[in-house]
Amino acid sequence: MRIAHPARSLISFTLDFSSPPPAKPLSFHSLTPKTTERPRRRVFQFSMEKTENVSTTATEDADANYGFNRSEMYKSNLAGTVGPYDRHVFLCFKNPDAWLPHVEEDDLPKLVSTALKTRKDDITVKTKVTICEGGEGTEFENGDVLIFPDMIKYKDLKASDVDGFVDDVLVSGKPWASGVQEVLTGTHVFVCAHGSRDKRCGVCGPVLIEKLKEGIESRGLKDKIFVSACSHVGGHKYAGNLIIYSPNSEGKTMGHWYGYVTPEDVPEILDQHIEKGIVIERIWRGQMGLSAEEGERIGEQKLRKGKDKTKSNKHEENSAEAAKDNVASCCQGANGVSCCRDGSSETIKEKKLVENIEGHGKCGLDKLSRWIGSLEQSDVLAAVAVVGAVATIAVACSFYKRSG
Repeated sequence: MRIAHPARSLISFTLDFSSPPPAKPLSFHSLTPKTTERPRRRVFQFSMEKTENVSTTATEDADANYGFNRSEMYKSNLAGTVGPYDRHVFLCFKNPDAWLPHVEEDDLPKLVSTALKTRKDDITVKTKVTICEGGEGTEFENGDVLIFPDMIKYKDLKASDVDGFVDDVLVSGKPWASGVQEVLTGTHVFVCAHGSRDKRCGVCGPVLIEKLKEGIESRGLKDKIFVSACSHVGGHKYAGNLIIYSPNSEGKTMGHWYGYVTPEDVPEILDQHIEKGIVIERIWRGQMGLSAEEGERIGEQKLRKGKDKTKSNKHEENSAEAAKDNVASCCQGANGVSCCRDGSSETIKEKKLVENIEGHGKCGLDKLSRWIGSLEQSDVLAAVAVVGAVATIAVACSFYKRSG
């Protein structure tokens, strides 16, 4: 039986890092006197070079401090960095350039946030609320509400509808009486691009969104995978952050979080996680329905499993190497002669050799020599020694008989 817990409603919002309007360009003739044509060209050329250098430096600094090359990348253990929740509500509202640092302070998100705080003791399902982009050029319209894992969309939530929506859907768990319920299909990816909240998300998010859309289009999956910018989801230092809601092999919608995502990870996310349902462990933060402790424990288990697998592989390598050594363990003999052979194997071979000699008797040396010719060099050396001993005994016996 599933035990309900009091909800902790969280709302994510974003900063405006849109570039200021470009300054009015300086007049060419305002840079130098009209009477000095040659110097004027030199000054203008120098100014352009200086501007280009400054722009390049600024881009490199931004990437080093806020982008995918910043020093903090991959320094933290990601597993277990997602707080517990069982339901995720996305309110579609404007775009990242228009989001305040705390989106819950703006218009419709503020009303939703207030209603959640008022009814928090009545909400028995742990619910997370995040803002995602809406309006022209996006997948959704302003006021649309998306609910996961239910895969439900309600259209056009207005200020006057907020209390009724929260009471019907989030408190009572019923369909919204004033809205039309639609079914969401496919996979939905939400990428934190809340630049006004943290510049790292503002730098990394848009790049990942563009890369994801390019990969989706090249694979012909525009009708199956939908990408949206979203507000702060927690863990700025893990940027790029994204959440994937997609059905598993049994058709159940799962919510997986990833951090430290770079453009190079996008093909693997599309081809492995979304297409095949394979979790990418190295950048996995956690998932919907797990507590932080459970997520951390799973991460540790995966880590141990990886180490155990490495140890197992190493053990197998060592065993193989030992077996190889047993089969061909070399020692340097007298006078530089190498005796590369396995002691136990040679003992068995020599025993068989003696048995063959005994079976052939004194008169079977001819057949024996032909048999020796089929042996390996090491066997031949041993055979020669034994044959020599047998021949010596045969000569001694013959001499003894003649003398008697």
